Formats: sequence, C-alpha cells, structure tokens
Amino acid sequence: MTRKMTGAKMIVQALIDQGVDTIFGYPGGAVLPIYDEVFQQNSIKHILVRHEQGAVHAAEGYARSTGKPGVVLVTSGPGATNAVTGLTDALLDSIPLVVLTGQVPTFMIGSDAFQEADTVGITRPCTKHNWLVKETDKLSGVLHEAFHVATSGRPGPVLVDIPKDVQFATGTYTPKAPSTSHYQPQLKGDLEEITELVAAIEKAKRPVFYTGGGVINSGPAASQLLRELVEATGFPITSTLMGLGCYPASGDKWLGMLGMHGLYEANMAMHDCDLMINIGARFDDRITGVVDLFSPKSKKAHIDIDPSSINKVIRVDIPIMGDVAHVLEDLLKVWKSRGRKTNSEAVAKWWKQIEEWRAIDCLKFEQKGKTMKPQYALSRLEALTKKYDRYICTEVGQHQMWAAQYLGFEDPNRWMTSGGLGTMGYGFPASIGVQMAHPDSLVINVAGEASWLMNMQEMGTAVQYNLPVKQFILNNERLGMVRQWQELLHGERYSQSWSEALPDFVKLAEAFGAKGILCKDPDDLDDAIMEMLTHDGPVIFDCLVEKHENCFPMIPSGKAHNEMLLGEADTQGVIDAKGSVLV
Repeated sequence: MTRKMTGAKMIVQALIDQGVDTIFGYPGGAVLPIYDEVFQQNSIKHILVRHEQGAVHAAEGYARSTGKPGVVLVTSGPGATNAVTGLTDALLDSIPLVVLTGQVPTFMIGSDAFQEADTVGITRPCTKHNWLVKETDKLSGVLHEAFHVATSGRPGPVLVDIPKDVQFATGTYTPKAPSTSHYQPQLKGDLEEITELVAAIEKAKRPVFYTGGGVINSGPAASQLLRELVEATGFPITSTLMGLGCYPASGDKWLGMLGMHGLYEANMAMHDCDLMINIGARFDDRITGVVDLFSPKSKKAHIDIDPSSINKVIRVDIPIMGDVAHVLEDLLKVWKSRGRKTNSEAVAKWWKQIEEWRAIDCLKFEQKGKTMKPQYALSRLEALTKKYDRYICTEVGQHQMWAAQYLGFEDPNRWMTSGGLGTMGYGFPASIGVQMAHPDSLVINVAGEASWLMNMQEMGTAVQYNLPVKQFILNNERLGMVRQWQELLHGERYSQSWSEALPDFVKLAEAFGAKGILCKDPDDLDDAIMEMLTHDGPVIFDCLVEKHENCFPMIPSGKAHNEMLLGEADTQGVIDAKGSVLV
C-alpha cells in the first residue's frame, strides 16, 4: 500500500524493503534529514567511516563477500567526490553498490551553492546508472529501480542524488514491487551457440577453461555447475584474479591464476590450447597481454551476461550472451544428452604436457637467513589460517599478487581485491565491510605498508565497532611493484619508490586503541601469527620483509604468455641468463 511520508523517511523505508541491514556512511549538511531518520529506527545498522572513499570500499567488501548490494550514504560536494574512486573501482570489478548522495536544494542547483557539485555529471562515467531526483513522489520508485539495476545483469554501482528539499518534502511512498523495469538483461544463452560449444568440447585436444569474476557474481549455483563441468570433462581450469575461489584451489584440475603474474602452467596452457572457453571474464589486459599474441592457436568461446564485453577485446568464434549459471546448466544438459563425449585420449596427452609445466614449480622460493621472504610470510599465513572460516582482502601491489599465488581459495566470495582499477587503499576498508557482514569469521587484509597508509584512518572505525580485522602488512619500506618495474624496465632508476618516513605500526595501533605486533625474524613468525589470530580485537601486524624481492612469474610488457620471467624457480634449464623462458 502507498503511504504519505517525507523523502528522508522514504529512503530509510526503501532500504528496509530492499532487505538492507547495513549501510556505510558519513554525515553532512545535505543528508541530515536522512540521518535523522536513521537515528529513529533499529532495522539498519549504520557504520560511521572516517572517509567517504572508505565507505564505498567497505560497501564493496560487504557486497563481494555476501553477494548482496552494498549501500553507502554520503553528503553533497566533497562527500560525493570522495566516493568517486570507490565507484570506479566497483564499476570495473562489477560490484553491486547503491550510493546515496545528498544535494543542495533544487532551487539552488547551478548557483555554486555551498558544497554543491554536479554529482550526476561527475559520476556518470563511473556508475552503471545514476539519477538526480527532483520530485519526492518519484523518489521511492527510483530507489527500488536503483537496486534492480545494481544487481541485475552485470552488477555494478549506481548512484541516487537527492536534493535536501526533496528529503524534507512529503510525498507518496510506493513499496517494492515485482520489477517492471525496461532493464531486463538476457539470462538464457542461445541454444544453437551452446550446442556449437558442446561440439567443440567433444573434439578438443588441448582445452582450457578460463574463468572470471562473472562466475562468482552469478551466485553459488554457477560455481557448483562449473565444478561439475570441470570434473565431468576432466579439462584444466584457470582463473583471473577476480575469479579465485570459483573452483577450489585444492582441486586436481586447478592450474592456478593466469595473467601477468599468473602461474607458468596456467599461462602456458592458455598459450598452447586449441579450445579456450572464457566463462565470465572480460579479457582484461592483465590477462591477455599483447592481443595479437594471446592464445594464438585456439578456437575461442566467451560466455558473458554483458553484451558489450563480447568481441570488445578478443574476437571469439562462439559468443554466448547470458548469465553464467543459466548457460552452464544448459551446456551440461546438452553435453550429457549427446553422450558426455570428450577426446579423452588427446586430453590425457594434454595433461601430460601440463604436468611437465607444473614440474617447473614456478612459485618455488628458498627462505634463508634472518631476512624474511614475503613468499614465506604468506606461505605460513596460509598454513596457519586455511582451516579457519576465513575471508581475505588485499591492497594493491606485489603483496596482492603474492597473496593470489600463495593463498588458496576453496569457495567463492572469500577473496576481496581491487582488480580492474588497482586501487591502493582498498583492502583495509573492504575488510571492515567483510567483518561487518561476517562478525564471527576471520578477516585478514594482506597489505603493503604504502597501500595501507592510504586509508589508515579507518582504524578508528575498526576500533569503534570492535571489529577484529587483522591487518597483515608486508613491510618492505618500498612501493614494491613500482620499484620492481623500475628495476626491470627503467634501468634501476628508483624514482620516488622508497618510503623514508614510515610510522611505528605497533605504536600506531596502540594510539588507536588496537593491538600492534612486530615480526622481523622468520623463526618468530608462526608464534606471532598465532598471537594475531587469538587476539579478539583489531590487529596491525607489521611483518618486515626483504626490501628488493621481485614478484614472479611475470610476463613483461609486449611479450606473449610463453615468454615469462620466472625468477628463482627451478626451471630445469629452460631459462636464459636474463630470466626469460626459452621456447
């Protein structure tokens, strides 16, 4: 039933009707009517962050770990502009967000009023859709539409800009109803194209599944169907950074992550395959490298709900537009009805080749002496936490790639990282959002000291809400990935990549009222990690690691997947003096 209420009350009522239980925000003049309504209800928890960028990243962590949309409430002007980085991050990584921003009263729009900004204009390129609502009677409909758009099709962030007079005015509230939106993305794939892919699966000699975040966004059923398909066909599977967890890392068909810092066997399989089946990935440049050299021998299929992603970067032979879960369900039905056929003899030979690549052991390292290798630190973190109900976030840089390489994910929605935008400062607030969604779980943010400092103010949020998030900082006193590229590509000219004025992280933790732990001796690492895990509040763990360690494998710029730098790996004579793979 429709009801009369103020715009501010409509906003809170719409959030309740949409099933929202948590919002992340920061008050200001243009949203005070909304905050007054938030104060007068008990259905929704509000988390007061310390910066609007932190609010959006926290909402991303909440969304990515639950599959539900994250909700943000910020004020006009700088409140909205501070949210832009998070919006862009969510757009590139397909994270469903609903961001509510205050705006100056409608009669003041365009007058350069205090804290006025053209929020809709500024955020148009970094949202899936946005609205400026100038009539209170239209507000509830727009809010329900916003949730529909954010969560349907390829998920993404939306923004609703709400002038202050619209919040004060009284209008008619319309409850959530079955969607009549014109935006109705296609879910079912074309059966002829699916049958064509099944025929290719039956004949393939060197197949590989290339999976991405779209599998996770499609929901738990998609991951289960993918696992069934992999086990039934016996085909190898690899994943993008955003797809980790859609297939278990312990599975015997798992090749590991592929791409710029992917595993040797995954990249070699991608280069040499004759059938590449892309499921829910967008052919990001971190995966493809030089487009003309990408998977040159393969027939290519692409399953994606976003029609703009198909043939955007890589031309494919079998395009299938649809939701991953729906397409995989039909694909399995067709394949089973045709006799569950594969070219098993050729696939067995393909696996023999893959096992030879695996034997290179591209992640091999040796921990010697008292200087801690970052790989060792993450290996021990994996060993000591893998039996926990665990969620992992990361910042961006070398530590992010090492985390992807050395931490194993058995299930979807357990890995929160900034993939497309590569946003330093993402991981800490994201871990707060994850911990809010999963209060009894272990939430760890693997960080570099430089990235972590970008949103360090959110330590206040963690302490205020007693969120036991663990900040595991691999501290090399460098902008690690920048320094690595400067070493390998810029003649070892380390321009502005050394941090010379870092805080004492233990004292910093204590200043916020949290626990700080310093570890610099590998012999003490296990005990220090256990101390972190058993503490019931937030922890900053300062792990001092080798300052000039490089992250390998690495595909250099302009090279193909079979031209990797492997670093210290036991290569059995396949690497030249500069570290390049000889092919």
